[in-house]
Amino acid sequence: MVANFKTSHIDPIALELGELFARHGFELALVGGPVRDLILGTKAIDLDFTTNASPDQTLEITAEWADATWDIGRDFGTIGIRKGDETVEITTYRADSYDPDSRKPTVAFGDNLNDDLFRRDFTINSMALRLPTLELVDPYGGTRDLEAGIIQTPGAAETSFSDDPLRMMRAARFAARFNYALADDVFDAMKNMAGRIEIISAERVRDELTKLILADSPRRGIDLLVDTGLADYILPEIPALKLEADEHHHKDVYQHSLTVMEQAIAQETGADGAVPAPDFVLRFAALMHDCGKPATRKFEPNGTVSFLHHDVVGAKITKKRMRALRFDNDTIKAVARLVELHMRFYGYGDAGWSDSAVRRYVRDAGDLLERLHRLTRADVTTRNKRKANKIARAYDDLERRIEELAEQEELNAMRPDLDGQQIMAILGIKPGPAVGKAYKYLLNMRLDEGALGEEEATNRLKSWWAEQETTS
Repeated sequence: MVANFKTSHIDPIALELGELFARHGFELALVGGPVRDLILGTKAIDLDFTTNASPDQTLEITAEWADATWDIGRDFGTIGIRKGDETVEITTYRADSYDPDSRKPTVAFGDNLNDDLFRRDFTINSMALRLPTLELVDPYGGTRDLEAGIIQTPGAAETSFSDDPLRMMRAARFAARFNYALADDVFDAMKNMAGRIEIISAERVRDELTKLILADSPRRGIDLLVDTGLADYILPEIPALKLEADEHHHKDVYQHSLTVMEQAIAQETGADGAVPAPDFVLRFAALMHDCGKPATRKFEPNGTVSFLHHDVVGAKITKKRMRALRFDNDTIKAVARLVELHMRFYGYGDAGWSDSAVRRYVRDAGDLLERLHRLTRADVTTRNKRKANKIARAYDDLERRIEELAEQEELNAMRPDLDGQQIMAILGIKPGPAVGKAYKYLLNMRLDEGALGEEEATNRLKSWWAEQETTS
């Protein structure tokens, strides 16, 4: 069949390459995700091509046309090509086989397009667009499944997931991205084979999890990871939130956490806003914010349930899990800090805060303040409208006070009235722990009392230092 694609959605480079390969007597097709996206009416990006030409033949065909080529993926049949500002990959038809104890395939080149499509993960990604004729090749029902909103594999799901267990996570990710359902056999295979995810590297699991969290409907994806048992291996802290029922009927922490994540997503702002969407740090912090509750749950004598210090414990748990998944240090630090701070606001509405407490709140949040605002507001899932409105008004008041204080002083870049060099000069000391203690003393004084000026800060520092010498 000839697909009814908008020509404007097809990259001119794809058409040029199709003409080029046809002139040399070879087949070329756009394949996978770009074809799926074209059918869904969006522009194809990250172009991937497949061909019956060998890697060496691909290099010969494109040598004069391309601005640059490289064969770093030659062993897997892939040649990279740069034309202008665009980079594409062309891969020879594949017919790989897999060692069941490894993700590494035994690379074998195929000789026809249908066999190449059969080895791909899902039917919605097992379509190709022949170039330059724009003939759609869909032997496994990809368009049918796109229309039905189903995630299905071209062949047996068990075989596909055995070949590459990461495909189980991709199934959940695509369900989250497109808000699709899993075919029954796909769900069953994921449930039966969840343990095979352990042969996949932490880095690959991390990348799929990140894409899932950034998808349009991450709640659906997380539910699938939990329901199939995959989360028990890659993110066990989340299914652990399904605390066993008890007579106290405390809040369902698992469902609460998913709702908080959704409410945080709803508060993301556009690309020009304070928290551009989609934001992994905010979303993952919202998902993990109560992960310390199972470890801190305590049944009190009065019949209530407490989770004392679950914020601090949760931050430690979050760090440990993210390190195991090989996240970078900056992302780990940001997510864990939000988890640690998510309870800091509570109590403000009852007792009110001094200006010093507001300054500390801003200083402790640092560049995470806008995310903390959103996480704190998202953490209100009560059905009691009166209670929810009271909390919202209290946080409105806190944000108002932060803005007022920000007009008086630069809270985000708050520093003591004296820097380290001045401290050493005034006290006549060399670099060392004493300088840090003095700096901390001045910083706390600044937070409590605001700016004092250099002269007053110097007098206070000398008095404090004299007391230190007396007690030492």
